[in-house]
Parts: sequence; structure tokens; C-alpha cells
Amino acid sequence: MCATCGCDHESSVLIRKVEAAKTLDLQGLQLTKLPTAAEPPRRIQLDLEQDILLKNNLKAERNRGYFMAKDILALNLVSSPGSGKTSLLERTLSDLNGDLTFSVIEGDQQTTNDADRIAATGAPVVQINTGKGCHLDADMIENAIQKLGPENNSVVIIENIGNLVCPAMFDLGEQSRVVIISVTEGDDKPLKYPDMFQSSDLCIINKIDLLPYVNFDCELAKTYARQVNPKLEFIELSATRGQGLEDWYHWLKSRVHEPAVLK
Repeated sequence: MCATCGCDHESSVLIRKVEAAKTLDLQGLQLTKLPTAAEPPRRIQLDLEQDILLKNNLKAERNRGYFMAKDILALNLVSSPGSGKTSLLERTLSDLNGDLTFSVIEGDQQTTNDADRIAATGAPVVQINTGKGCHLDADMIENAIQKLGPENNSVVIIENIGNLVCPAMFDLGEQSRVVIISVTEGDDKPLKYPDMFQSSDLCIINKIDLLPYVNFDCELAKTYARQVNPKLEFIELSATRGQGLEDWYHWLKSRVHEPAVLK
């Protein structure tokens, strides 16, 4: 978790609501100062790690209770960078406009680039910039929810930071976790990053339109993932070409009408 990777982000987190814009605003971009060889490594005790997770889990349960009370389906989208999370989210918001009511929480270390894309679809969106942080946590989500003000009987989609390691450890209060991989990645991802696949409810295999051009075996990837999580569901799709999107939309709509439960 982040005690190992050196993530220390509380003072640099920026949470803001993003409206649709026509130009890219680079003001406020903060570059992280990398440690030098002269700086000693941080040592954090295991009990501190446990305290961090305990505090997060308590806040996650509060978020989950909020979502349940308002009949909100909250999804946590996780992946490595470049898997196509934002493209899939854009397409989903556009295609299901009028069928479901959405609001979005975007997580990135810097910029509002993805939030700007989401705002252009008309969906309410809040951007969380974590600075040095490599994951979202439940406290950030609680603060973002206050700015977002999601409607009752709606869907809140959290697009986590592109990272298959640390986000696996942090419950945000979501009802379901959706891990996205693309065929341009290795089909052994589930074995390399087992915690993320073990903690997810659905695995989306994206960019299947590129299968003729890459060495990726979908069935082998599923086999590896089932070794980690036998209950994991799978959907194969292409967010850009539209293949398989109906399966994703069916899964999403079925969860909206499914009674929420405390985990």
C-alpha cells in the first residue's frame, strides 16, 4: 500500500467541481519534487498502516450508508493507465443519457483533462487531484460527494487513478468495483496484480477491436482472473467501436435495480 510507495498526499489534495469548458487550462499544474539520493527513505510501522486502513474503512461504511439511503448505485472504476476508462465512461454517459441519471467523481494526480471530457457530456463531475497520492480514499469521496450533491435513485461513477496496486486496498464505499484491462496489456495482468482482481466484481476487457493485431488471449486472461477470484464476472467490449457495449449497459442497469447491501 502507500506506506510502502511513499505516498503522502493529504496536504496536496484538490477537490473541485468542473463545468464544461472549451479550452484547456494549465494554470495550477503542480509538478511533484522527486526525492534525491541524499534524502533518507521513510519508515512507517505496520500499526500505522493498519490505522490508515481502519480509518478509511470506517469512512467507507459511512459513504456506503449515504449511497444506500439515497438509493444510489456507486461504482468504482479501476485500471492501469491507458486502459480506456474515460473513453468507456464518456460513451456510457452519452448512450444512456435519459435512461439513467449519472454523476461522476474523477481522480487524477494532476489536471482536469478527464473531468473536462466528462463535463462535455453534460454529466455533473467533481475532479479530485491527489498531488503525490496514487489512489483515492474514502475521505476524499465523502468531500467530493458534498460538492457533487448526487440525486436520489441515480448512479455515481468514481473513476479512480490509473493504478492496479494501491487502489485495491482502499474501499471507497462503492457498491461494486469494476476493473478494466485492455488487450494492449498482457493477459497475465490478473496474476501480476491479484489484489485488484480479487476485490473486483466485474472485469471489463476493453479494446477487443485490436485483438487481430496484438498477442492477447481473452480466455487465458479470464482463466488467470478466475484463479484469483472465482466469482468475477467478465464483459468483452470496445468502447470506441461499440462492440459488447450492450452487455455492459445490461449489467449496469441490472445493478441499479438490485437491492444494495452493506459489505
